[in-house]
Amino acid sequence: MSRRKKLINRTDIPQYQIEAVARCIMPDILAFYESEEGQREFAEWKERREAEKREAKTK
Repeated sequence: MSRRKKLINRTDIPQYQIEAVARCIMPDILAFYESEEGQREFAEWKERREAEKREAKTK
């Protein structure tokens, strides 16, 4: 049985409101990352992130 990760909410926003917003936008986020455009943008982001890591190591 897996345990749920304890959520850390350090804002004045009640947790139930955060979860309600997340439930509303999650389908759109998933649809974007499953699309061709989302896949391309994610790959570009990963490349930039790796380049920044390599740059930080050389300094």
